[in-house]
Amino acid sequence: MRHLRGSALLWTCSLFTLFVPGNTALRDQPQVIGSRQPIVAILGDDVILPCHLEPKFNVEGLTVEWSLPDLKPDPADPLSRVEYVHLYRQRQEIPDMKIRSYVRRTALFTDELKDGNISLKISNVTLADQGRYRCFIPKLNSPVDQSVVQLVVAPESDKTSTTEFYTKSLPDPDQTDETDAGGRLHLNVLIPLVVFVSLVLAAGVGFLKRRQKQNRQNDYVASTKPLTV
Repeated sequence: MRHLRGSALLWTCSLFTLFVPGNTALRDQPQVIGSRQPIVAILGDDVILPCHLEPKFNVEGLTVEWSLPDLKPDPADPLSRVEYVHLYRQRQEIPDMKIRSYVRRTALFTDELKDGNISLKISNVTLADQGRYRCFIPKLNSPVDQSVVQLVVAPESDKTSTTEFYTKSLPDPDQTDETDAGGRLHLNVLIPLVVFVSLVLAAGVGFLKRRQKQNRQNDYVASTKPLTV
């Protein structure tokens, strides 16, 4: 029995060591890293959506997918195949599965795939290009095999001021969950407080009503009591 408990404890500790933050075994696995800040492009310019593997990892023989995670499927054709902004498979681009508006406008840096650079270049940016882009390596043996990069397209010609404005005004996509968690934390504190105050007020009102009722009863008894001479 002691042997079984010892084995279970050892197995639990091994799992904990594997998944704790900063664990070397997990950190050494290649992870897909995108930009934490929105990428701002000027209408008509070329733009690079940065994405890479860290540490460096050769992905020349793997599939690299760039897609639009917010793109809704065609309701008229529910069996339609997935379309990509850019699809790299079997060491070449697959244009047949590409969204039509991105044809001949996207490219990977194929000579840098061996170093884990899977950044996407989009030429002649249009307003319709604005949105979130997902870079994904489906067969990467890693818990972090994809990342999302947000692209903002600005019509202004002043690139410096426009970039600073949009970068400061837009939230960090990777911090959305933290913001939501903070909002939920505030609600978790606020709701019990409101309930407590409401209960206190209700108890106070009930006490005042009982006190008034008792006073009225006392007044009635006093008024009906016969006077003694």
